[in-house]
Amino acid sequence: MTLLYKADPARGQAWQVLFAEAAPDLPFRLWPDAGDLADIRYLAAWQPSADLVASLPNLEVIFSIGAGVDQFDMDAIPPSVSVVRMVEPGIVQGMVEYAVFATLALHRHMLDYVEAQRQTRWSPIRLVPAGERRVGVLGLGNLGRAVIERLKAFGFPLAAWSRSAHAIEGIDGYAGIEQLPAFLPRTDILICLLPLTPETRGILCRESFAMLPRGAGIINAGRGGHLLEQDLLEALDNGHLSGAVLDVMADEPPAADHPFWHHPRILMTPHIASMTQADSAGRVLIDNIRRHRNGMPMHGLVRRDLGY
Repeated sequence: MTLLYKADPARGQAWQVLFAEAAPDLPFRLWPDAGDLADIRYLAAWQPSADLVASLPNLEVIFSIGAGVDQFDMDAIPPSVSVVRMVEPGIVQGMVEYAVFATLALHRHMLDYVEAQRQTRWSPIRLVPAGERRVGVLGLGNLGRAVIERLKAFGFPLAAWSRSAHAIEGIDGYAGIEQLPAFLPRTDILICLLPLTPETRGILCRESFAMLPRGAGIINAGRGGHLLEQDLLEALDNGHLSGAVLDVMADEPPAADHPFWHHPRILMTPHIASMTQADSAGRVLIDNIRRHRNGMPMHGLVRRDLGY
């Protein structure tokens, strides 16, 4: 019942030590020292290649070392192999911190003040009370729910949209593509925390921006594939959107001549909204392997039909 790790070597070395101390009964191999491939039952990776998956005849579970699995080629993974995404407290806490920071940055006009500072211009902007700034969250998984709970404390009117209906006390809920035209017009700050699926790819686009109120801002901490970048530039440049905070890009890092680098209405960060912590993530992985060995459901098990 051996685990093979193939991703960031530094984290792999930390996990190798953790497994030796906390789970000596679980053999751990660090790529490229894979040994006999027939021994491998578990694979932990960021983007497992089709060749690697095919070379493991007794593979039972692939663990993503990140919160998502959209980087996986599901067609290359046999249906008999379970796919599990990382569910770890550090991911949730990091995303909550980032979403609160980004929401407050847009709410308190930080993009305007940074530009004013560069121009040596002292220019106060009228404060809009939080109770008049409507925030909407795309996605109601673990991350979306945690972000909503933290934002409640500021008094923002909150709403959420998801693929299927969910009920959260005190939150206006919307579900399905047919309810986007009702959700978006009531949203002054839009936070995207969706998984990337064929249905959500490109959801941040010209059509959805047009349904937001004039002057709205967006935050994308989901995946770069959610955003049509040229559509965002047009909406910012024509003044329909007031600003964007982006933690993910279609290509990471973006090219040196990418217009986002120097756009005054965009704050871009290098995919740092949430990061797994090596120790706690390793312990989650150990727990999931033990659960699998004992016939118990694993945390973060991916439904192939949904893509998350």
